[in-house]
Amino acid sequence: MLFVFLLVDKPDFSDLRQRIRPEHKAYLAAMADRIAFAGPLTHDDERTMLGSLLVIDFHSREAAHSWLADEPFTKAGLYSSMAVHAFVNLWPQKIGFPPEA
Repeated sequence: MLFVFLLVDKPDFSDLRQRIRPEHKAYLAAMADRIAFAGPLTHDDERTMLGSLLVIDFHSREAAHSWLADEPFTKAGLYSSMAVHAFVNLWPQKIGFPPEA
């Protein structure tokens, strides 16, 4: 089952985000085959981070929440709010993916 993680950073915590980012990326990489999509939420400048949006396959809501509890940004106290919702993907994505290298 897909779960959407809508995670909003605390204001003025960009330094913490940058410091913990390598751990966060490694944590995501460990389950890359289960990630539908993931990326930062940003201001309109597409650089200033506001939070994270992730869609990941888990066998249960409990597993999704357990994964989030161990996520490095969560453990560091980066987020001001966290929401987890079940998600059904009904639309084939055609845009929004990074260009292939």
